[in-house]
Amino acid sequence: MREAIRLANQSVAQGGGPFGAVIVKDGEIIAGSSNSVTIDNDPTAHAEVNTIRKACQKLGTFDLSGCTIYTSCEPCPMCLGAIYWARIGKIFYGNTRKDARDIDFADDFIYEELDLPMEKRTVPILPLLRDEALHTFRLWTEKTDKIEY
Repeated sequence: MREAIRLANQSVAQGGGPFGAVIVKDGEIIAGSSNSVTIDNDPTAHAEVNTIRKACQKLGTFDLSGCTIYTSCEPCPMCLGAIYWARIGKIFYGNTRKDARDIDFADDFIYEELDLPMEKRTVPILPLLRDEALHTFRLWTEKTDKIEY
């Protein structure tokens, strides 16, 4: 956790957001990174996502089972989703969502939006060309040499 906090401090000094994360496997830090949203002009460049990408590259896999993530702040919904998709087994965090909200990093609106029916959300979510899109799913289902994830 101290390394995640160090990376967060370093990020602030370098113009990035105040967040850092590390991924550990078998007691060894596999990857670490900080938030680079403003540096990279990438709204997905949160510390956890950056760290997951580095860990997957290093280990040569998209499956981080057996790993633990230490993040300087409770993960936002996007990062939490990425952590689950990567199959990371445990999350430790420093600051809470409330602590982040107190410095104007509020994720609550996303959690609230997810609880709403689609027709009541701020950003419209509308189905389009489902029949055509289903063709791709049929191709996937029929593929015999796919790598499942």
